[in-house]
Amino acid sequence: MSGAGRILVVDDDPGIGELLVSALGFAGFEVSAVTGVPAALTAISGGRVDALVLDVMLPGLDGFELVQLLRSRGDDLPVLFLTARDAVEDRVRGLRLGADDYVTKPFSVVEVVARLEALLRRARPGEQSATLRVADLELNEEVHSVTRGGVPIRLSPTEFRLLHYLLLNSGRVVSKAQILQHVWQYDFGGDSGVVERFVSNLRRKVDDGREPLIHTVRGFGYSIRVSG
Repeated sequence: MSGAGRILVVDDDPGIGELLVSALGFAGFEVSAVTGVPAALTAISGGRVDALVLDVMLPGLDGFELVQLLRSRGDDLPVLFLTARDAVEDRVRGLRLGADDYVTKPFSVVEVVARLEALLRRARPGEQSATLRVADLELNEEVHSVTRGGVPIRLSPTEFRLLHYLLLNSGRVVSKAQILQHVWQYDFGGDSGVVERFVSNLRRKVDDGREPLIHTVRGFGYSIRVSG
């Protein structure tokens, strides 16, 4: 997904703002940055924003209050929170108020890009196909089917969700923490071994006797892609 949207970064740290403007711009987004809620509201009111990258801790009104204000007036603008690494309560509170996703500081720019792309895909369902494909592997969300080379593959509901998440991020590396959050809806404090077991099961069903599509990137996570 390139040139996919107009992103507003709201962070009172100019260094972070400049980093995200540069990195997201390089990834194909149209990006601007402001340092507080009043300026953010002005930009949003101008109708030139497709998604927010929003710091929790801001001077005056904070990120929580901005999300609460947007949702109270019926604005479903996608919001990606930036939170402190250990502030679990911040992440829970933000999601309950209506934020769509979060990344923790210090963050990976690659992860921010991937999460923004996923948010914008979900925000524009009319632009999506019900079928996700990598090589000869196909997953159809509407009929809940998976095939490889036209041969049906039977997956459990959790295996289906896991494959769906990998395909949504095809070509990218997703961590165990990301998989736990998006497939099982809990944080990395849970048993990461469950991810390894389900990836192993999925690889056995999808890749057995075929060109491998599910890859382990040691020290980082997993990726679904064509070899090479």
